[in-house]
Amino acid sequence: MSGDGWFVDGDFEASRARIRTGTAAEPADWPTEAVEAGFAADRSAYYDALQEATVEATTAAVRERERADDQQLVHAIRALDDCRRTANELAERLAEWAGTVDPDAGSGIEYARSLTGNETAREDVGAPIQSLAARVTDLADEADSLEAYVERRAPTVAPNLSALAGPLLAARLLSLAGSLETLAKKPSGTVQVLGAEEALFAHLRGHASSPKHGIIFTHEAVRGTRLQDRGSAARALAGKLTIAARIDHYSGDYRPELEAELAERIETIRARAENDGGDDDE
Repeated sequence: MSGDGWFVDGDFEASRARIRTGTAAEPADWPTEAVEAGFAADRSAYYDALQEATVEATTAAVRERERADDQQLVHAIRALDDCRRTANELAERLAEWAGTVDPDAGSGIEYARSLTGNETAREDVGAPIQSLAARVTDLADEADSLEAYVERRAPTVAPNLSALAGPLLAARLLSLAGSLETLAKKPSGTVQVLGAEEALFAHLRGHASSPKHGIIFTHEAVRGTRLQDRGSAARALAGKLTIAARIDHYSGDYRPELEAELAERIETIRARAENDGGDDDE
């Protein structure tokens, strides 16, 4: 073992643990210490071991990060959206196909469900169409199951964000940001336009006006506010969502006062409509 105890002769795991958790007053000449301690035969062997250790540490860190609760939520909401989108696309194809053999063919997910549960209908449209209807139904059912999972898990992973945005929107914000930590570190102006990247890039190229909101438009606080005040509502919502994400990431304490503060702010913004419409402060 070297003087500072960084390297343990012949014990790679113990050496790695000491390097990870130990401290030193100043940088050490690690290659020399590794050779003197018998950890490596020469400097070349030390660098080979260093490369192996860094690759292994990075792999372990990535694996641990992917298993984190917020990442499970991100994967779930992305899978949910994929299932929903694919089911709807296939339902359109199903309606077009079924319409060629059945003049009374319906459309949408419900039509697919009607084919899978109706023996007479299955005979009318044929086996291939009925099989496609079953796949559409399966995807729709999977989407419903994933939605239920997200609604259960989001309040646990991000209680304040879920309380303000709702579980589904909260999960989509995490998905767009990449993680709860990344979302917590974003300024509210960025949170406000998450999901509106194409419009933002068009604005930066001078081809469009600046977007007022991204995916948070689906929140009632924005969608339910008159057009000229939506920018103000979006800013107010994004500000509270940013605070909620930071609390969720750094402390995890549930703060119900955030909901009351947001409701009060949105009420103030909407009151402009009663005062001769107010002025748009965009």
